[in-house]
Amino acid sequence: MKELQYREHRHGGARYLTFPEWERYGELRHLFTTRWGGISTGPCENWNLGFGKGSDRDTPEHREHNVAVLADCLGTTPDRMVWTQQTHTTNIRNVTEADAGRGTVRPRGYTDIDGLVTDCRDIALVTTHADCNPLYFYDPVRHVIGLAHSGWKGTLQGIGRVMIEKMQGDYSCDPADILCGIGPALCGDCFEVDKVVVDRFLESDPRYAAFAYRKDRIGLVEDHLGVLPKYYLDLWKVNRLLLEEAGILPEHIWCMGLCTKENTRTFFSHRGQNGRRGLMAAAMMLEE
Repeated sequence: MKELQYREHRHGGARYLTFPEWERYGELRHLFTTRWGGISTGPCENWNLGFGKGSDRDTPEHREHNVAVLADCLGTTPDRMVWTQQTHTTNIRNVTEADAGRGTVRPRGYTDIDGLVTDCRDIALVTTHADCNPLYFYDPVRHVIGLAHSGWKGTLQGIGRVMIEKMQGDYSCDPADILCGIGPALCGDCFEVDKVVVDRFLESDPRYAAFAYRKDRIGLVEDHLGVLPKYYLDLWKVNRLLLEEAGILPEHIWCMGLCTKENTRTFFSHRGQNGRRGLMAAAMMLEE
């Protein structure tokens, strides 16, 4: 897996990232937004692409403007976008021309969708993120793209593997042809979890022990001086293993290697901002 594989672009006041080696595919447009390029204020400052929910609500007018900036950076319009409705599932929707505009100019009409896949051209897929892993999929042979929102629950359930299986079954893709990317998310040193979460991963696959570690610190426990264990898990490496097991070639996996919590001047981070934050977007499109 290639670490730190990203390029920053500026489009007007907007800043976004791409995988440099993917730019040679003329039909493919893809990006991951930063927090800079919009007009939102407060903890959502300023390119918030969320839906105005949470403790720091944004306004519909701000979102409309910010989505228009995203569309312009991608080379499309809001009525050609399709957005997920994320609830940490492994549900993936086959996007068709009939879905154009869902989540922007009209209601989505579906729930519990953490992944999108399509072979339609001029339809942009969009997922939102503020620490969870954005997973990108592109088959340049069958001309199919996919995006997935992979938090720890989605990673544990293998949404990356589910996406590969769906691309195989529904679009006749060969995993050996598929390119995969991992966008900015929590790194292994910042994804602190409870022991119960680590145990669930180890029960799922003992090999995940190689991607987890424990640190102890001295603290007060029920008014007694004791050791407080802290557990950490590297979801970048877990997702890589899942993708390789699904048939993706190691040299076909790229990772931007950027931690959202360690870079809150560039990215929104749920943990880095104590839940008071906006949302960034991963987006992909096949051009006409």
